[in-house]
Amino acid sequence: MVEARAQKVMACASDEFLEFVMDVERYAVVDDKLGPFDWVRREGSLAQFKFRPKMPGLPGPAPKMVAQAILTPGERVDVSLVPPPQNKLWNRLMEFTASFACEPVDDGILVTRTMTAELSPVVRWLVEPILQRNLPRNLETELEQAKVYLESPRKD
Repeated sequence: MVEARAQKVMACASDEFLEFVMDVERYAVVDDKLGPFDWVRREGSLAQFKFRPKMPGLPGPAPKMVAQAILTPGERVDVSLVPPPQNKLWNRLMEFTASFACEPVDDGILVTRTMTAELSPVVRWLVEPILQRNLPRNLETELEQAKVYLESPRKD
């Protein structure tokens, strides 16, 4: 299993950060794992999106996947694969979960970003060492870019 975690304090409210995450096309500006989107659908606290993922250190292009993000307002966003019949190939290759959890701190919020992939034995021997080496640094960079994006003055 591959697990990666990164944390960053951001000078914003939880709702602002979590809405940024739920707007996956906008969040893709800071997350290079989110490849081109075929579609994005959002209804309230659920966002589903079909895209071509890019995993750090792995050659691409990867097959397209459909993921879903579920918002718990003010607290977190949980991301997972949509169950079959979509993602037949992905569901055979791995179980995937990710999250963005926010907790208030003196200077704003502490964001904890996690990703977990339980890989099938068919690909584990090849993919797991690459992800273990590259994913932690990738999540740190992602959160740093999110911080810069959210805290920089924007020209509207």
